[in-house]
Order: sequence, then C-alpha cells, then structure tokens
Amino acid sequence: MTTKNQRIDVNTATVEDLEGLIGIGHGKAEAIVEHRNKVGGFQTLCDLIKVPGIGPGVVDPNRSMLSCSMPANIKTPRSKCERETRSTVALYGASPECHWLPGTTRSRQPQTEQLKIKSEPGMRLRCHGNEPEAPESRDWIKLCSKIKTEPSASSSSCSSNNSLESTVCPLKKETMDSYVSPVVNPYKPPFDNFDASSESEDESDTEDEIEAGRKIVLNSSPSPFKLRSRIPVPVLSQAIGKHFMKRKSEQYPDVILKKKPCHLQQSDPTMRTFGTIKTSGASTSTPRRRIPSKQNPPPELAHWLKVFQGWSNAERLLALDELIEQCDPTQVRHMMAVIEPQFQRDFISLLPKELALYVLSFLDPKDLLQAAQTCRYWRILAEDNLLWREKCNQENIDEALVFGPRVRRKSLSPLVSSPKAPCPYKALYMRQHQIEQNWRTGSVKNPKVLKGHDDHVITCLEFCGNRIVSGSDDNTLKVWSALTGKCLRTLVGHTGGVWSSQMQGNVIISGSTDRTLKVWNADTGQCTHTLYGHTSTVRCMHLFENIVVSGSRDATLRMWNIDSGQCLHVLMGHVAAVRCVQYDGRRVVSGAYDYMVKIWDPDTETCLHTLQGHTNRVYSLQFDGAHIVSGSLDTSIRVWDVETGNCLHTLIGHQSLTSGMELKDNILVSGNADSTVKVWDILTGQCLQTLQGTNKHQSAVTCLQFNRKFVITSSDDGTVKIWDLKNGEFVRNLVSLDSGGSGGVVWRVRCSNTKLVCAVGSRNGTEETKLLVLDFDVEEHFGLNSALKKL
Repeated sequence: MTTKNQRIDVNTATVEDLEGLIGIGHGKAEAIVEHRNKVGGFQTLCDLIKVPGIGPGVVDPNRSMLSCSMPANIKTPRSKCERETRSTVALYGASPECHWLPGTTRSRQPQTEQLKIKSEPGMRLRCHGNEPEAPESRDWIKLCSKIKTEPSASSSSCSSNNSLESTVCPLKKETMDSYVSPVVNPYKPPFDNFDASSESEDESDTEDEIEAGRKIVLNSSPSPFKLRSRIPVPVLSQAIGKHFMKRKSEQYPDVILKKKPCHLQQSDPTMRTFGTIKTSGASTSTPRRRIPSKQNPPPELAHWLKVFQGWSNAERLLALDELIEQCDPTQVRHMMAVIEPQFQRDFISLLPKELALYVLSFLDPKDLLQAAQTCRYWRILAEDNLLWREKCNQENIDEALVFGPRVRRKSLSPLVSSPKAPCPYKALYMRQHQIEQNWRTGSVKNPKVLKGHDDHVITCLEFCGNRIVSGSDDNTLKVWSALTGKCLRTLVGHTGGVWSSQMQGNVIISGSTDRTLKVWNADTGQCTHTLYGHTSTVRCMHLFENIVVSGSRDATLRMWNIDSGQCLHVLMGHVAAVRCVQYDGRRVVSGAYDYMVKIWDPDTETCLHTLQGHTNRVYSLQFDGAHIVSGSLDTSIRVWDVETGNCLHTLIGHQSLTSGMELKDNILVSGNADSTVKVWDILTGQCLQTLQGTNKHQSAVTCLQFNRKFVITSSDDGTVKIWDLKNGEFVRNLVSLDSGGSGGVVWRVRCSNTKLVCAVGSRNGTEETKLLVLDFDVEEHFGLNSALKKL
C-alpha cells in the first residue's frame, strides 16, 4: 500500500493500489495488472491507454498520482534509440560519428562505467553535408576507432532516476556492429558560460583544456543538474560545445533517417546573437525606409501616374488588367474597399427635392415604405403628401371612397394635418390597404341581422352612406341604419309589391306593381310625390341627378322630375315589356322583351337607334356614355357603339340567361344562370377571367358587384363569394347559409368600401327573410375615424 503523498508506480502497483484512483474501479485495476504482466511492464504512463477500457480520460486525472519506472526485462527498440540519438545530436552538437562500444547493448549505460576519449588537438565537428570533409573530421574518425572501454556489467539495466542515456548512430552498413559512446560531461551544462565573446575565441586552447573536454567519466556521483526528460542528453564542454555537428544523412547517404535533426548554424558568419546586434547596431544599421503614404509617396509614383495618364482608354484598361493580376489578395481587397463606395453613393440626397420626389414617384407604395426606413432624409421624402396623393390617385382612392361621400377634402385636411397624421394621403392609402386586407383575410365579425319583411321576398336593395333601403313584395320599403342595424323608417303607401327602387342622398324613388312611382324623404319617411302615368307594373328605373327614367310592362318609358313630380317625356317604341333602362343625362338606353335595344334622345322623344341582334329577351343593360352592353336570354352578350348603333363585339361563353352585369371603364363582369361569372374586356371582346373551379357557385348567380380589386357574387345556393379580379382566383366565402342548397337564397348584394349588405331568404320557408350587414372597416387609424365620427 502507498501513503497519501507517495506516487503509485504502475509497474509495481497491486490491484488494491490502483482501484482507489479516479475513474478506476476494481475491474479496470485488474485489467491494468493483467496487461502489465502480459507485456512485461509499462515504459511510460501513456502505455496505460493500450489497456482495454483505459483511455486519456482516465489517465490524465490520475497523472499527478502515478509514476512509471522502467521494467528490467524491457529493451529499448532500435528505432527509439535512433530517434533519441538524432534528438541529442541536434540539440547539443555531439558528433554523428560516435558509436557504442563493442560488446554493449543499446540500453542505458550504468553510471559506474567509465569511458575515455582520446583525440588530437584541433579536432572540429561539422554538420554541413555539402562541404568537403576537413582534415579535422578525418582525425576525429580515426580517434573514434581507437577508443577503448571497459565491458558493461549490466548493459540491460535501467535506473528510475534521471541518469544520462547513451545513443546510437550507425556509421556504415558494413560497420553496424561497432559502437562508441557519446562524449558527455555530467558536471557542466552545455551553455552555462556561453556568451557572444565565446564565438570570437581563436583555437589557441591549451592541450590540457581540450583533453579535459574530451575525457568523460560516468560514475555514480550526483549530477549538478537534472533533466526531466528521459532522452539521453550529452553535456559538452566549452571546447567541444563551440563546434557544430554534421548531418548523418549528408555524410552517409545510405542511412535512412526517420526524423531530420536541426542545424545549429553557429559557424555562419552572418548569424548574430543579441549581444552582437546590440553592440554593432549603432554602427552597421542602415536607415529604415519610411512607410509610403499620400504625404510621403514613393519617388517613382509621380512618373508612373504621368505615364498612365498619357495612355488611351484601351491602354489603361490593359494596364489595369495586368496590374490586378500582379496584386496579392490583400491588395485586391483594398481595391474593392476603395472602389465599392464609389458605386454606393446616396444620389437621392444629392438631387434637388423636386427631382428626388420625381424618382421616388416611380416606386410602388410598398417600396416607398421600405425606403422611408433608410435614413431620416429619405423618410422626409417618402412621406411627402403630394407623393402619396399621386399614389392614391393611381389606386382610385379618394376621401369619398374611404370615408364616405359626406367627407370632402376641405373638411378632411385639418383632421389629417394633426401631429398624429403628418401625411394625410399616406394615412388614406394605408387605411385603404388595411381595409382590403380585411376583405381578403380578416376575421368576419358577427354580422348585423336586420329583420322586418317577415317571410316576403326582398325584391330590391339600395345602400348609400350609412342608409340601407330594402323593398319587398309586402308593399313596403324599410330604411335601416348600417351602423346600428336598427330600422329607422318604414315607407308605406304602395298598394302593390315594390319591384324597383333608386336612392340618392336622402331621396328614395320606388316603383310598384300598382303602376305608380313614389318619391320619399328618407329622413322623415314622408312620400313627397306620387307619379302616375304607367298602365302596368313599373319594372325598372334609373336616377340621374333630379331626373328619373322608368320602364314599365306597358312597353313605354317615362322621364320624371323628382323635385316637381312632373312627367317630362314619354318614350314609345318597344312592343313588349321594358325590362331594363339606363340614363347618363344625355341619352336613354332601354332593353325589352321584344329582343330589341333602343337608344333615345329624350329632348325630342325620338329613337335614334334600334339595336337588333339578340334572339331572345334582353334582361340587363350597362351604359357608360360610349358603349352599350346588353345581356339576353339567348346566352350572348353584345357590345354596341352608342353613336353608330353598330355591334362591336358578341361575347360568347355563357350557357344561360345573363342575370346581372356591371361595367366600369372597359371591364365588364357578368353573372349567369349557369353558375359562372366572367370578366371581359369590352374593347377587345376578350374574356379575361372565368370565375369557376372547385369553389364556384352551385346554382344560378343572382347578383354581383365589383371594384378595382374584388368581385362579390351571390347565388341561389345561399353563398356570397369574393374573387380576385385580376387573376380570377377564389378568395373565400363571405356568407354561407345553413339552408344553402335546400332553399336558402341570397337575392341581392350591395357593397360599399367597408361594408357588405346581403338580402337573404327562401322560397319554401327554410330561411327567414332578413338583411345581413358585414363590416370590414379598420379600427382607429391615425385618429381619423374618431374625428370623422364627430362630423
């Protein structure tokens, strides 16, 4: 057993000694002892790693508590002796011609063994293989051949203390069995008294000094210094230590060395010590060259630049190419660091404000918002009010569209010019963008439910501002608040069902099966005028300013002044019921069940053009002042020129009755009883999109509305769908009745910028008649909504 402070020798330790170490249990301790007995002992602690189950993680924590003595039955391999020889020679400059004494092994020599070396004065060791062999070298070889030594008593024994170790180096293949011991002085370190002046000593050393340096006596007396390494270190005297050695591979090319020894180039006259540099630096050093800079350029630089400036553009490019090829990577990176900023200049900040705004006007609003985050000056430019007003105009956004018709620019400007809204038109644009996102993906709030027509059919629906007007076959009209969902007024007076209506401001006009038109005040609910003249049901009407044109089943059209209630004109010419009518203040266009479309001059009450081409009843009309679009039961849609009456295009694609159409600019959207919706360009007659697919309506399309982004469609299948106008893709269902498919119907839809009003019910009592109001408005936005509510 070992004491607490005593190290454990791995070559003599028992299982009980080892199992108490860190990470070594009884099993690993037995494995170590078994492996030690099998290999005959460990040479170093690192040999423990060869034991199965023992790794560096076990050896390293216990290294301070372990020791390893060389086992007596282990002989040093030849290759190891050769490596030790080369390491010793390279470090201390011993002669590569030294050999072991005949009859000895290549293990450590005992300390009691004495070796004597005799040589002649002037002996020198060299290590440069490319130099001719000097006479001193030949003398040294002769001297080595005469060395005699006493036989070793125990050549294979090895002490565990720090004794010096002999080395081996073969001289020639034919003399491999002759060995000589290296020259060692155990009492003097090799460089204890070495200084710069020792190199300048001449070779006038006395014979006694040289002889003392060449005689080496190995005895058991303690050494004045100890080496931690077990590699044999020959200690030379000053007389021999100042000489340097010669490589064995250079002198004897037949010997293969596994590791090249280092040169000790102390005979090189160019080599200096720190002492010589310090003493001679003041007299021999040359003045240092200053680092070139713009203030201190090289003298040749001005001439080089002058030559470069005299070249043509092609010559300069060629010179630059050659120059780049000659540059190091660090120099190329320097060029990049200098050149790149030249192409990253903030040209927007360098331009006048007017030109900078003109450049920014070509950016999309999304890019403008990102540009505003670049720097403070870009933010000022990107939030310019005129710039965003142009963006609003491009998107057809105005105050009336976003906030309603009551809000005008004069009333809006002081509101949005507050510190919370430094850019009014940007606020308008951002609000409109958020509203569009609500239509697309926003959560559909619980719709307001407006009930009041019992189980009757809602035949007509109007939505303007915050008022909703619904007409029914129960002979009444109702006025609702879109904000609260309450019924504000019930307009009673007709004696028949209401089948058509129009609203403008606070004026409501209605047509009924009682053959009359009535003008109502929406604020008071009073009937201001009753217009008599038609002899059958008033089936359609169109209001323009204070003139309303009505069409009846009596095949006539009448024009009325709603302020005075006077009939201005009667237009006769159709031979069947008039189903649809349009008026733009200059021309009247009508479609009837006689397959005809007529263009009228109301002032002269004459028919300017009769548009023939349809082969069945005309059910729908659209008129923009230049073009007339008519939809018929013959499944076709025709585009006419209003001035000439010529048919410009016949739009073919639907399979049934075109029940509803809407025209804006040159874009026409048509809904058909075949459950499809199509988008057309009336200028080219091309069908741009067909709104169908797996999410299409499952029954006839009853009504539709569209704006610049979306198409809203309703159907007899009880759904209201929203589609993307540009690509025709289905967005989502806005309304889906539980009774859809079993009788639930959406009869009419009307939309504003932020709200959707749907008239729903059924023909078999499965769905209650009601109005649904869906709100897609945003919450407080730049403080505008709360301010507008005060108006």
